[in-house]
Amino acid sequence: MAPAQGQFSDHSDGTDSEEGADGDTVPPAFRAAVDALRSARVRPELEVEPTRPPQRLAPHAYALEAAVVEGEDDLADGRLVLLHDPAGHDTWQGTFRLVTLVRAELEPEMAADPLLPEVCWTWLTGALDARGLSYGEAGGTVTRAGSHYFGALSARRPATQIEIRASWTPREGRGGVPDTAGHLVAWGDLLCQLAGLPPSGTADAAVVSLPQRRGPQVS
Repeated sequence: MAPAQGQFSDHSDGTDSEEGADGDTVPPAFRAAVDALRSARVRPELEVEPTRPPQRLAPHAYALEAAVVEGEDDLADGRLVLLHDPAGHDTWQGTFRLVTLVRAELEPEMAADPLLPEVCWTWLTGALDARGLSYGEAGGTVTRAGSHYFGALSARRPATQIEIRASWTPREGRGGVPDTAGHLVAWGDLLCQLAGLPPSGTADAAVVSLPQRRGPQVS
């Protein structure tokens, strides 16, 4: 696996300043959590770069986006956002929250599986559990959408996209800092699984992956 730090672009990621969303000083716990994200080691198939975080969701936010790349094909892509509210948040049951959107295109036979949404959700929680990560208050949606092409586009095959929107609270460790690097690696495992890649390391015959196919770009 490669360090995420080496795959980050040079554009501003919103964390170089010592000011938060409301002009307050960035807390050390948040900066340590972001530093851990930037130094995490992810699979070589993943291309990761920081992106502008959403505003007004929390006093402090950091975001990155990633794509699973094989040759010239993007097989799956997604965005991961780290939120921090030093005062805590009742819904989060903590001071940090991770929010994600991931998506990929499916082969028709896989898209027709009625259990697909349940399976995709277990891939998210399973990726976190497999890394031994402590988290809580996980929730989200799995959406399956189909496209059929007509007229000048009628030569294209019907396409189905799976999309996972989710959030969870990473439990805080020493110094009030969660293991954000571990959560990023687990999130990368989820992206690779959606892309149809085999698990990293020793293959597990019990793990089912999607057939590989070019995926959409995050807009």
